[in-house]
Amino acid sequence: MKFIHNKKGYDLHLTGNPSQQVSPRETPEFVALVPDKIPFVKPRLKVKQGSRVQLGSVIFEDKRNPEFKFLSPGGGRVAEIVFGPRRVIQQVVVQLDRDEQHESFSSCTESQLDSMSRTSLVDAILKGGLWCLFREFPFGDIPRPEVQPPSIIVSLDSREPFQPDPAIYLADRVDLLAFGVKILRKLSDEVHVSLHQDNEAIAGQLKGVLTHRVSGPYPTGDAGVLLYRTKQHPHENKAWYISGQDLLLLAELIKTGKYPVERTVVLAGSLAHEKLHIRTRMGAPLKFISGETSQSPEHSRYIVGGIFRGYAAEKESFLDLYATSLTILPEGDKKELFGFARPGLKKPTRSRTFLSSLKTSPFEVDCGLHGEKRACINCGYCDDVCAVDILPQFALKSTLTGEVEESLAHGLLDCVNCGLCTFVCPSKIDICAILRQAKNEYYKEIS
Repeated sequence: MKFIHNKKGYDLHLTGNPSQQVSPRETPEFVALVPDKIPFVKPRLKVKQGSRVQLGSVIFEDKRNPEFKFLSPGGGRVAEIVFGPRRVIQQVVVQLDRDEQHESFSSCTESQLDSMSRTSLVDAILKGGLWCLFREFPFGDIPRPEVQPPSIIVSLDSREPFQPDPAIYLADRVDLLAFGVKILRKLSDEVHVSLHQDNEAIAGQLKGVLTHRVSGPYPTGDAGVLLYRTKQHPHENKAWYISGQDLLLLAELIKTGKYPVERTVVLAGSLAHEKLHIRTRMGAPLKFISGETSQSPEHSRYIVGGIFRGYAAEKESFLDLYATSLTILPEGDKKELFGFARPGLKKPTRSRTFLSSLKTSPFEVDCGLHGEKRACINCGYCDDVCAVDILPQFALKSTLTGEVEESLAHGLLDCVNCGLCTFVCPSKIDICAILRQAKNEYYKEIS
């Protein structure tokens, strides 16, 4: 086992952390697929509104590669297909039957897996609709099945606030994780499984599975950071990655032959009525997960997927394919009287501008900018927290001026989109979003 310490990054200590309590949720009335939140996918519908589907039936496929199937997270009737601008499919909502029917897929035991060919295994994952859980560096697209990656990286945890604890979602499922790692070793010669040093509670049960222990602030533990710290050759930049929970889904599909839909999701944030881990199902409604949402729902924001990497969502929407957290925070749209003159004891910041730099207790945050966007002042804060040692401010300026080659030279493709550069920027520039958009546009050009 290898030990890696990452010095750069930043841990934001917040109120509203989830407890270790795990609460199972009853089956919701509706579930949905959210193709709008799957990067680069161009969906082609295979169902119509009112169609009957089983759990695991094909809902849509990717026009770029029809082998990539996206399956129904429930059995019942297609209640609604929501279209956005330019007829972009945003949601496919399924109303569940009381007695859900499910599709059956091929399954295998551990001994059968040992003798299975890579081609057969790939075919089983594709038909089971879970190939989309694999993502490829550096752009995060779904990888081509026929290509054998230089390595596959499994990240079991994230230092981002309000994410599931691996000790909870791996409880009584360590054997299933080990089976998943065996699956990955049929797909690639190199498989790296990482766990943060803070998670000692589960580390002892993962002997023989873990390959790396990491330490340091967020985003230490991210698959992209691990790749950056371990790669030795340029061809390793095409490595694949998958999260720990997604690997459990993959292992369950191959072991049981049924499309798995169980998720462990964190409900957290200062306005969340409960702050805990929830066992629910893929594509569950946000309102269903949140329960009693907040004390002042008209001034709250639902954030799906993490406060640094997530996105704001309407309360009537659903969990997307990859989401494992729902955070409810104040909007922060109320004006602060004489805010410019206050010492800022309660304002979270990495700089020493406010007295909050002396505070060690957790902060309560909101979604307000607390200032207006200004020009970059070359403070270097973004460089100080960048875990992959790129120069975000220079990559940003190169991107904004259309100098693609220069932005690549400054490390654009190494960016892991952790969001810290945006958080620490005193000029309120959304650096992360600009760099992510630049990467996406470059990928579309070269594809």
